Amino acid sequence: KSFLRNGGILLEDLIASSNGKCNPIRNFSAEELITATNNFHSSHSILTCCIYKGYLDDRPIIVKKFKSLTRGEDEVRSHAIRDIVIATQMSNHKNVLKLLGCCLEFPVPALVHEYAANGPLNDHEFLPWKIRLRIAKELAHALTYLHTALSRPVIHRDIGSHSIFLDQDFVPKFSNFSISITIPPHQSHASDGRKYTSVYSDPEYMESGSVTEKSDVYSFGVLLLNFITGKKDESDVWSRKYQTLVRYVKDHVVNKRGTKIVDPNILREGGGDGQAQQVEAFLTLALACTRNKGNERPDMIDVAKELRRIEKSI
Repeated sequence: KSFLRNGGILLEDLIASSNGKCNPIRNFSAEELITATNNFHSSHSILTCCIYKGYLDDRPIIVKKFKSLTRGEDEVRSHAIRDIVIATQMSNHKNVLKLLGCCLEFPVPALVHEYAANGPLNDHEFLPWKIRLRIAKELAHALTYLHTALSRPVIHRDIGSHSIFLDQDFVPKFSNFSISITIPPHQSHASDGRKYTSVYSDPEYMESGSVTEKSDVYSFGVLLLNFITGKKDESDVWSRKYQTLVRYVKDHVVNKRGTKIVDPNILREGGGDGQAQQVEAFLTLALACTRNKGNERPDMIDVAKELRRIEKSI
C-alpha cells in the first residue's frame, strides 16, 4: 500500500519537475534497509531527519528517514519525495551527496545515499582556513548549478551546516532538498504558502513569503559568516544580544571591530598578510550576500567567481 501511494506521488513530482527525465532511481526493499542498518540502530539526528549508517553489498551507505515532529505524515511524505526528486537530478554533481536509491515501502519514503566518512559539516569546528575556503568555493559552484543548470531554477531553501556532509577528503556534499522549490515558468519567484524559518532565513522572504535565487544567496552568506567566525548557529556568545549572527557581525564591522569576529583558530594559523587579505575579502563577500534587499545581493554565479578569485589570490 505504501509502495503504490508513494510511487504515484513520486512519479507525479518527477514529471512536473523534469518531464520525467532523470537518473534511474533504484528501489530498495524495506527488508534490505532493515538488514543493512541492523534494524535502524544507532542514528545521528540532524533537524528533521535521522541518519543511519549501514552496509549494503559490503559498501557503507547512509539511510535517511524523516522525523514527523509536529507535522502530519502527508507533509513529511511530500518532503521526502521532493528530496528524492531533486537529489536524483543533482546526483551527478561532485558536491552533492549522491542518491543511490530509495525505499517506498515505509509510510514515509527513506533515502539511501553514498557514505560520507566525515559526517555533517556542523560536527567540525576547527577546520584550517584553506579547507574552509575550498569548501565554500565548491558549495557555491553546486548552488550555481542548482539555480542555472536544471530545466527551471531550483531554490534549496535549507542551506546550512546541517545540510552539508564531508567525505573522507573533506569534499563538501550538499544534501536535504526536502523543502526545495522550483521557480515556475516565466516567473521570478515562487511561494508555497508556508514559511520555513531558521537562522539562515532571508529576511525579505520572511516578510513577503516569496522565494528567489537571492534567498539562497542570503543563506549562503550566513554560512560564510559561520566559516569566518567559527561560531555555532545557536552560540550564546552572540545570540542573547544580537539575535542573529548577521547582526553580530555587522555591528562589529560598523564599529571598526571587524577583526574581533574572526575565529581565533584562523588567526593562530599565522598565514601572514596574504591570508589576512583573503579573510577580509571573504568577510566582504559574506556581508554582500546578507544585505537586507535581495536585489542588492550578488548572483550565486558571481559569488562562486569571487570565492575562486580569493582562493587563487595566494
